[in-house]
Amino acid sequence: QVQLVESGGGLVQPGGSLRLSCAASRSIFSINIMGWYRQAPGKQREMVTLITSGGSTNYADSVKGRFAVSRDNAVNTVYLQMNSLKPEDTAVYYCHARIARVYWGQGTQVTVSS
Repeated sequence: QVQLVESGGGLVQPGGSLRLSCAASRSIFSINIMGWYRQAPGKQREMVTLITSGGSTNYADSVKGRFAVSRDNAVNTVYLQMNSLKPEDTAVYYCHARIARVYWGQGTQVTVSS
């Protein structure tokens, strides 16, 4: 079992950057898959990026080259660096972990607007 707490969301102008953090309540060393999903108003939740315990990553086409996921097992935290943000990146971003079942954080709002 694990609890996930996201932080770092906010309002940013188009072209700006944000870094999201996901702090886990236990060691993430053995959690094979972690990552980020997002849900925009009126849309389904979609995968943004996943990272394995070995450091392999997978990104949605819409964020490739702009977003970067990383994990720091020493502080039980997963990060999402978001650059060149666009209005269509506006959504609630959820941290995600897969152990015996799927776990979600409470979400953090990211709004990209001028």
